[in-house]
Amino acid sequence: MGRTWNVDLSAPFAERLGKPAAELGLSDGRDECPDIWRLANGDIAVIGTDATEAYRDRLPEGVRIGEGERLVVIPGAMLAAAKPDIPDA
Repeated sequence: MGRTWNVDLSAPFAERLGKPAAELGLSDGRDECPDIWRLANGDIAVIGTDATEAYRDRLPEGVRIGEGERLVVIPGAMLAAAKPDIPDA
């Protein structure tokens, strides 16, 4: 069975959701810069710390990390700062 959704790797970055990590005091602005972006096609790109292996054996029931997927962690303050930019369903 194929995937029901495939990432469009040609979609360019359109707009940052929330504030830059440095503005939130979560980065020195050089090497570590967690971020959340809306792509031009409406998908969301998240830049965070790869925590796949740390969480793989303790995922909640029914949660899977598929082939080619990674679990990334971002500071909660980043998502909170992005809330005004995220439309309601």
